[in-house]
Amino acid sequence: VQLQASGGGSVQAGGSLRLSCAVSRGTFSRYTMGWFRQAPGKEREFVGGIGWSGLSTNYADSVKGRFTISRDNAKNMVYLQMNSLKYEDTAVYYCGARWGRSDSSSQSESDYANWGQGTLVTVSS
Repeated sequence: VQLQASGGGSVQAGGSLRLSCAVSRGTFSRYTMGWFRQAPGKEREFVGGIGWSGLSTNYADSVKGRFTISRDNAKNMVYLQMNSLKYEDTAVYYCGARWGRSDSSSQSESDYANWGQGTLVTVSS
């Protein structure tokens, strides 16, 4: 499976961005999906995850209520809608795929075997 993330950019604090992740060469519905991010000088951290059906999601406390993850199995796409962005949301955002038709998405980076190339989000204060 191959993943390609897009949609990053520069935005002022309080603004919104929508990230997309296109998935190819795999049966998309058999994967749980996750978004992670890595800020300069920091380790990659979990942002949000979504199960195969799209009915179950979970989020890091730092983004809960501001970010929404969704997926379209017909289009092999997963999205991350980011609202009320803060300076501390600045990072490279990665989408990850974890094999397994589960509605429980993992928050552990090591559970995701496939990754996109990342897209940079810069939030200015």
